[in-house]
Amino acid sequence: MRAPVLVPVILCGGSGTRLWPLSRAEYPKQFLRLTGKESLLQQTLLRSAALQGEAPLLLAHEDARFIVAEQLREIGIHKATILLEPVQRNTGPAIVSAALQLLQRHEDALMLILPSDHAIEDHHAFAVAVEIAREAAQAGSLMTFGVRPQQAETGYGYLRANDLSGQSVMPLTEFVEKPDRPTAERYIASGQYYWNSGMYLFRASQLLDEIERYAPTLLDICRNAVTAARQDSDFVRLDADAYATCPSIAIDYALMERTTNAAMVELKAGWSDIGSWVSVWQSAKKDSDQNAVQGDVLLQSCSNCLVHGNDRLVAAVGLHDITIIDTPDALLVMDSRQAQDARKLVGALLEEQRPEANMHRRVMRPWGSYDAISNGRRFQVKRITVKPGAKLSLQLHHHRAEHWIVVAGTARVTQGEKIYLLTENQAAYIDIGDIHSLENPGKIPLELIEVQSGSYLGEDDIVRLQDQYGRA
Repeated sequence: MRAPVLVPVILCGGSGTRLWPLSRAEYPKQFLRLTGKESLLQQTLLRSAALQGEAPLLLAHEDARFIVAEQLREIGIHKATILLEPVQRNTGPAIVSAALQLLQRHEDALMLILPSDHAIEDHHAFAVAVEIAREAAQAGSLMTFGVRPQQAETGYGYLRANDLSGQSVMPLTEFVEKPDRPTAERYIASGQYYWNSGMYLFRASQLLDEIERYAPTLLDICRNAVTAARQDSDFVRLDADAYATCPSIAIDYALMERTTNAAMVELKAGWSDIGSWVSVWQSAKKDSDQNAVQGDVLLQSCSNCLVHGNDRLVAAVGLHDITIIDTPDALLVMDSRQAQDARKLVGALLEEQRPEANMHRRVMRPWGSYDAISNGRRFQVKRITVKPGAKLSLQLHHHRAEHWIVVAGTARVTQGEKIYLLTENQAAYIDIGDIHSLENPGKIPLELIEVQSGSYLGEDDIVRLQDQYGRA
């Protein structure tokens, strides 16, 4: 019997509220370009592609499916499986469902579980650790990757390993989920504990055998969700009714804390979970004054600052240990030493039902994006960008009319029975109730200004009649 194939399983469901205002509920941190020209998800995919395994399997919430697909396309990955979760239920149901899905295609598979929102500096050291864990997983161990802690950190889980005279694979004796500070300090002083990286490697068949022993109800629910899953274009949708009944439980609680087969490999690869703006600063390139900047930024007499600009100049004078994050609709200015409190700010925004907590002014769509430039009581102005070859749904509105003005590219407009082209400086008027669609037949992005007017301008005033992205 040949050795099982290695399949990277990428978990894309995190929210990253500590990195607000760049990370938001509808565009979380794994899709952001925080530490390089690729997003954290793309970096994870490229690292795993270098391991010579099979095409990856990604788990994502259905609302993020087009963002995931576009980020795969940007880096030339075309054979991945994207498994869609109708609701978020933590890592336990996600990983069990992935194992069931993989066993439909392979006699067995080694699942390399990777969060999509972590950064790793040393790719070679990462590959070496995976290879060591791979051999142990084939022999029957449920492998984790531990990181030697740099300080007492209350935002991480901890692993206690039984160090057997310097062996690479160490049996695990304890899992601890996010201890308080005195406990974390005691762990650091003992020298016996590691941070839990949230990465795992095990055989799919063995995972299911042990889940059947320790969490049989979870296994039954996930099996129903995978059995009733359906193919939808480039995606596999888990059955919504079955999956919604899953308990929200991490794989640590469901299995890893209870199994007797857990072991660990130390990961010495410059790992960070990019869990706060301090983590972003630590991972970034810095100037001689230890400032990390991105965008159009001008600093004078500043040190140890993180400044992220957007579409305008950000200038600062005489600041130290300060984080400044500028976006089109929100500005964060924060003492970097209080970075872990950023999630409290997001909680306050959610309580006030502020849209800035959930979405950016620029909203991604499968056909491109729109930027809500301005709005009033009965009007809204958007800048719309449509990718070459993409098409908006055939739709109508009950409460608003729309004016379109093309500023770049060519638009093919469907309006009732008419189909016509618009080029730069040409315009169209779509009245309330008109059946219409917009398409980019060209080779360059189509950009237009849309002025909406009417009694109600919400995105839910869209009646889709036909849609190539399955949203009708």
